[in-house]
Amino acid sequence: MSTGAVHGLKRRDFIRYSSFGLALGSSGISVVATAKTSAPANLLNPYVVIHDDGRIVIAAPNPDVGQGVNTALPMIVAEELDADWKAVEVILAPIDANRFGAQFAGGSLSVRNRWNELRQMGAAAREMILRSAAQQWGVPRVELTTQPSMVLHPPSGRSASFAEFVAAATEQPVPADGEVVLKARSDYRLLGQRIVNAAASDIVRGRPIFGIDVSVPEMLYATYVKCPQIGGVPKTANLAEVKGLAGILDAFIIAGDAGPPSFDLSKSIHVAGGVAIVASNTWAAIKARRTLKVEWDISAASTDDSAAIEAKALKAAERATGEREVKNSGDPEAAFANAKRVLSSVYATDFISHAQLEPQSCVAHTTATAVEVWTSSQTPGYAQATLAKLFELPAEAITVHQVRGGGGFGRRLSNEYVREAAVISKHMGKPVKLQWMREDDMAFDFYRSPAYFGLQAALSESGELTGWRNHVVSVSSDGEEANYGAGYRGYNFPDDVVPNVHISQTMLASKTPTGAWRAPISNVYAFAEQSFLHELAEAAGQEHREFLMAALGEDKWFKPDDLASLNTVRAREVIAAVTRAAGWGRGLPEGRGLGLGFFFSHAGHVAEVAEVSVNADKQVTVHEVWVAADLGQIVNLSGAENQFQGSVVDGVSALADQRISIRSGALAQTNFHQYPLLRLPQSPKINVEFLASDYPPSGAGEPALPPVAPAICNAVYAACGERIRRLPISRAGFQVV
Repeated sequence: MSTGAVHGLKRRDFIRYSSFGLALGSSGISVVATAKTSAPANLLNPYVVIHDDGRIVIAAPNPDVGQGVNTALPMIVAEELDADWKAVEVILAPIDANRFGAQFAGGSLSVRNRWNELRQMGAAAREMILRSAAQQWGVPRVELTTQPSMVLHPPSGRSASFAEFVAAATEQPVPADGEVVLKARSDYRLLGQRIVNAAASDIVRGRPIFGIDVSVPEMLYATYVKCPQIGGVPKTANLAEVKGLAGILDAFIIAGDAGPPSFDLSKSIHVAGGVAIVASNTWAAIKARRTLKVEWDISAASTDDSAAIEAKALKAAERATGEREVKNSGDPEAAFANAKRVLSSVYATDFISHAQLEPQSCVAHTTATAVEVWTSSQTPGYAQATLAKLFELPAEAITVHQVRGGGGFGRRLSNEYVREAAVISKHMGKPVKLQWMREDDMAFDFYRSPAYFGLQAALSESGELTGWRNHVVSVSSDGEEANYGAGYRGYNFPDDVVPNVHISQTMLASKTPTGAWRAPISNVYAFAEQSFLHELAEAAGQEHREFLMAALGEDKWFKPDDLASLNTVRAREVIAAVTRAAGWGRGLPEGRGLGLGFFFSHAGHVAEVAEVSVNADKQVTVHEVWVAADLGQIVNLSGAENQFQGSVVDGVSALADQRISIRSGALAQTNFHQYPLLRLPQSPKINVEFLASDYPPSGAGEPALPPVAPAICNAVYAACGERIRRLPISRAGFQVV
């Protein structure tokens, strides 16, 4: 993206263009991002500007934290516009719900939710250009067609670029519903191709496009020190000593809110109590932390101990049923009483951190009448709403600029760091850049919740799965509702397939904040379910793939036309495809094994096979992973492959040795030396196949992660005969090498 002036802006377009990459500041009109051209600009709709020299600017409405929607979403517009992608420049749209609707990044929903809207926007702009061309050439509209960025009149052989007609096209009425014809998939030129990320050039050149890079005039630098015991607030601090340090402009206590925060994205205005240190540069602020001494009030703080929580949970999960019934279908009591064989297992996972590579950062400028922030939030609309509530200002007084984020995985859904920056800025009366350290990011995360599943299954004489019990043990801060990511989520399989099902739940006390971590709930439940199904196949004496195929039941789309419901035909197709690609059933040397996992989440049907080897020292090498998926129409093949490869790497990293330990409400791990990320030599070769599909697209950011852990753990069992029922696998003495 570039920064500069808008040249040749037509008066009639000012109001419309002011929603397209422009911001009104104290110095007048400045451009957040605009085309790299001085040619006059013509706005066709909130997403499309075409300059008189042919350059096309398309706005990407949703935040990008590495998932590639900055490229995929404009591609959808460009396809229906029939734009030459080489002439397209992508910018990040301003945060404006009136023009762009809900702008957020989460749940793998960006492409899925925007698909129809963006196709219509691109097609409508194309239709306006064609109508303008028909008038200028004096020919019937029906005789005109397009090629990339060109208008063609086949009867006469005449052709011209979009730029010839775009100025007049802005005077055309917006086509009404039903007047725009969308392309048939067979006519796509761009979608489904490998397209380089629109920000790739800036990224590899190290240009300042991330949240951590933002700088504004007169900006100060801040760090914010909070109580290590989550939820504590400051009583006193050696502020005078800190203020006397070089480069320090101020140090002050923010009383804040006592107690741990909640993951209430749309309503929470919680600001944790702490000590703000403001300096002339980041390094001075960070050094001053070492001198700071704070006396904390921990009366409302968490006292969690993760080891104690785990011990209680594992004991509770051994019971067949929990304290409250969630689901009871068929006759599970009879099914288990009449079963040829009943199997029981407990599966467990730990707290883990997001560990996104860019720690939280935000620039804020708060005055008595307005707040302006620059942030890589995944929910900038919620940032706007909660800031308005916190400062008791109207929504229109809050300006949020979206900036690219260096990873999110659900961590940037919460905006507590944005509120912290805004509060510090108000105290200082100037723009302030709040920069968290890695230790802050680790200590004050909204962690992936631990999960505990007591699973039971009934098998018939023939090995058929006839009964299913799942006792979910969940952590809860209030004893009524499970903490985020710790609860039960109903899945079509096995809940709606097995004829006799009983689901129950038990709550255990925990105040440790939890939140969305890539593929929430699915990321832990898939490990338990798919590993246990492998156990059942072994107990039934059946080949795993065939057992899984049979367990899926009849061919069925549980809610036709609802992409969020399981389609067992699509499920079987991805299982068949991935096992075919991996050479399922081939002979392997001793100590080497293949494992299979399938899961449906975030509207994606995904199956994976892992090939691993295990030596006598329990060192595990994940040699290769095959992934087959049905995501419907693929928008950017390069981006989708990237997301799937990243999901596999993320999944291996999490299962290997990642865990958060909590003692007296405080985190034991502080940085990557205690919380290891997967290194390149440990990463497997990854093969990705997307099945050709006529369904609308679903997102690629999350559905490939849940099958990773069961595929690898099932492969470990095949290689060495030891079943892994707790993650990370390092807890059972295994080491990924």
